[in-house]
Amino acid sequence: MFTASPPPAEKPRTGDERRDVNAAAVLRAVLDHGPVARSRVAALTGLSPAAVSRQVVDLSRFGLLRERPELAGGGAGTVGRPQLPVDVDTGRLAVAGLHIGVPYTTFAFLDLRGNVLYRQELSNRGRTGHAVLRPLLERLPRLLAAVPDGRTPVGLGAVTGGAVDRERGMMVRHEPLGWRDLPLGELLAKASGLPVQVDNHARALAQAEILFGHPAARRSMVHLFVGHVVDAALAVAGTVHVGPQSPTGDVAHLPVADSDELCHCGRTGCLAVAASDTTLFEAAAAEGITRKPDRTEFTAAVLAGDPRADKLVRRRAATVGRALALLADVVNPDLLVLTETFALLDKAYLDVVREEFALRSHLRRDADLLIAQQRGADVLAVAAGAAALAALYARPLHAMAAAAEAPPAVPVRLG
Repeated sequence: MFTASPPPAEKPRTGDERRDVNAAAVLRAVLDHGPVARSRVAALTGLSPAAVSRQVVDLSRFGLLRERPELAGGGAGTVGRPQLPVDVDTGRLAVAGLHIGVPYTTFAFLDLRGNVLYRQELSNRGRTGHAVLRPLLERLPRLLAAVPDGRTPVGLGAVTGGAVDRERGMMVRHEPLGWRDLPLGELLAKASGLPVQVDNHARALAQAEILFGHPAARRSMVHLFVGHVVDAALAVAGTVHVGPQSPTGDVAHLPVADSDELCHCGRTGCLAVAASDTTLFEAAAAEGITRKPDRTEFTAAVLAGDPRADKLVRRRAATVGRALALLADVVNPDLLVLTETFALLDKAYLDVVREEFALRSHLRRDADLLIAQQRGADVLAVAAGAAALAALYARPLHAMAAAAEAPPAVPVRLG
């Protein structure tokens, strides 16, 4: 799939870890501050000007950086040769992403700054188990062939809820989809011909916030994802925590007061069911707000000002606020980030979450530390692509070598 590989003599020496560490430092400095002069990059990274120049040459050759001569200083009174600013090259490469949810799967292309170039939602038509993956594996080569503007795809991110072992690319457990020990990364790598990064979507969104979002995320943050599944991720000092066997932790079974919903674990009152989209949409259908449990119908009712729909959303917002207060009291982060449909749709619902958070938190933290994801309708696309972008920014030369050496795509058939 990757066609713009460097000549053999110029391939990254992936055994030279220090070289890749330096390349990552330069690339990240340019991501944060670009367009930026090489001298400024040297000051930011602590590398020598000569080392920065070598890295800029390599990173530019692989399509990761580009010079911006139109922004160079100079003119009357300027002493010495003007420096050409460098910036992240957003025009030559792309990463692909798959967010595999319960109702639908989101496929997307992102540029190197995490901007969504293309997004398509594919209905899962109520399928579970292998039946969800079969049509995706078949369609993936055609989807990848539609990369915008002649860019070269250099990686594929695949994210979903539940327990994910990202080191092995293994979907350990996803209850709503009926997945157990599914080798998702291996299957997608064969079907795509690209290096694949598999992760939990809450961790991927936390990584996106660190790369492209709020500055406080690089100090410490907790991210809570509320959808058909409920997941959380923790990051400290710019690193997303991955626990033993890769799951970050399981907030799905935090106890929720005043909930009698039965969880798949056999108990009642778990956050996973009290706050889930499944429960919310089923309640809407049961109360006659919608004809059936359906996101589109329920969202339309909320937007139309249906007081019954508003009451259901506010009730869930309060539940989410209580859960965030508990997480904040345990971790005491610099930032709390919430991904939840209606908090993104209307700030009034985020305010309900914040009010409940402020009321319930024993630390009495300022509720302004709680923000909603800022990507709007693109949030799931960004989550998917962020898994691939995180790997690229962590080890850029290794990532480019892996893309160049990836075996070609082959048809994959599931039994």
